[in-house]
Amino acid sequence: MAYVITDDCVSCGACVSECPNDAISEGSDKYVIDADACVDCGACADACPSNAILAG
Repeated sequence: MAYVITDDCVSCGACVSECPNDAISEGSDKYVIDADACVDCGACADACPSNAILAG
């Protein structure tokens, strides 16, 4: 299952550059992960300073 970004996201963008598949983009109120592109590597979750990214 793909990782998901929760409402705890502060839109800092730290996760974007860590994603090897460019699956993360800026949404209207927080960043979002494209579930079809996510390979469940967890790099984004490790980079998130607000712990807003969880395994789906």
